[in-house]
Amino acid sequence: MEQLDKMFGVTEAGSTVETEIKAGASTFLTMAYILLVNPSMLAVTGIPFEDALFATAIAAFVGCMAMAFWAKLPFAMAPGMGLNAYFAFTVAAPWAMAVPWEVALAAVLVEGIIFMILSLPQVGARTAMINAIPTDLKIATGAGIGMFLAIIGLREMGWIAHDNATLVNLADTAAMDPMTNGAFWAMIGLLAIAVMMAREIKGAIIFGILGVSIIGWALGVSDPYNEGYAVINFCFEAEGAVVCDYTPDFVAGVAGYGVAEAPAMGDILSMPTWPSETFGAAAGAIGDVGGDGVPVGEFLLVMITFLFVDIFDTAGTLYSVGRQAGYVDENDELMNSDEAFMSDAAATIVGAMFGTSTTTTYIESAAGIEEGGRTGLTAATVGVLMLSGLFLSGLFQAIPQYAMGCALVVVGAMMMRQAADIDWHDKTMALPAFITMVMMPFTYSIADGIAWGLISYCAMMAGTGRFSEINKIVGGIALLMIMFYLGPGDETTFEMLIGGL
Repeated sequence: MEQLDKMFGVTEAGSTVETEIKAGASTFLTMAYILLVNPSMLAVTGIPFEDALFATAIAAFVGCMAMAFWAKLPFAMAPGMGLNAYFAFTVAAPWAMAVPWEVALAAVLVEGIIFMILSLPQVGARTAMINAIPTDLKIATGAGIGMFLAIIGLREMGWIAHDNATLVNLADTAAMDPMTNGAFWAMIGLLAIAVMMAREIKGAIIFGILGVSIIGWALGVSDPYNEGYAVINFCFEAEGAVVCDYTPDFVAGVAGYGVAEAPAMGDILSMPTWPSETFGAAAGAIGDVGGDGVPVGEFLLVMITFLFVDIFDTAGTLYSVGRQAGYVDENDELMNSDEAFMSDAAATIVGAMFGTSTTTTYIESAAGIEEGGRTGLTAATVGVLMLSGLFLSGLFQAIPQYAMGCALVVVGAMMMRQAADIDWHDKTMALPAFITMVMMPFTYSIADGIAWGLISYCAMMAGTGRFSEINKIVGGIALLMIMFYLGPGDETTFEMLIGGL
């Protein structure tokens, strides 16, 4: 314990080794789902599930360890959920762009390398870009991420549901029988965690997750997030029509496959296998770009999209959880930002080489920070636990999604505290800050919230005669994002410019 204290400067940070480890475990429990969700999504493209699981764990381990020992920050990393969805269902899906998964991984690899170059202190492009964003928009990013976490958590708890008329609605609360429905216990878990935190009980999030999981296992309640939907495996043309093969019983969540069920002792431990099919496939596929392979323009579009989303997802998360942890200095800049960004880029490169989509910093890191995590030991704990996922996938699979969802809502509420620091009396800043916040949950994208917040900020500054006050970097970013989102006809300006390559 004493060696760990000295290695990570735990006492100097005002924490204890026990608190840091507990914080890491808390963060891990709120993001452990990625060990099964990510491989399941990537498997749709043809990547073997076992290879994707191995790559997911390795990428998370490398990213967390780099963050722990290099950046010395309590932030966890793993393959990003939004980015893997784009990879699986837009880029490599046979019914969409139909880019071979090997080439899609090559795009991730190239993006990671560019990301690393931009993050170098000698270049400083990414750090300068993030530091140029107005303070109120940075604060709004943190609050917006809290809202994003809350809507994800409420969906996983089974308390909100899709509605054709209003898009979202309250779920059928009358059907929430405590003996059969996990949604009831999700709300109990939510309130229990909040009460324990109010009473300053350390480990509240862990205790809440494990408590409602054990109750769910004992009663065999439903896991409301696990509603079946079809996943298309492949499509082909036959007599002028498109015919698709699909899996009708694919589930949205992972835990218990619809029912909270304790893991059998024999299913808890398993030995990992080397990802022989995916390891190195990204580097080998770069030669398939151009010529008779994937068009250069299409490859660039995919790569730029990965880079764009990675930059703003990571930047928003790093600043938000960094502010929550007290790692934002007197100049309102994130401490050790260069090292943090390069850790993120390194994890993306390693992940692509092993066979997974872009790795990014996780907003669930806020759970560990709320538990008192302040040093790299928190990130190192997450990394070790992620690696253990290769051997304990059966146990992680048994944690019901509703149990993790209630923790996300609590953390989201804690992150919303930052909204009070926004200068709402500044009418020029109020709308951009608000757009930044609300776009994140309603578009399910941190990047979209940041992008449209900056675009609206520049529009407000120009419209009020303060165009000269717009930072050149912010103005340039806003212009690029306008090109990314808007364009003539059915394509964006980016698509129009590079589509013919």
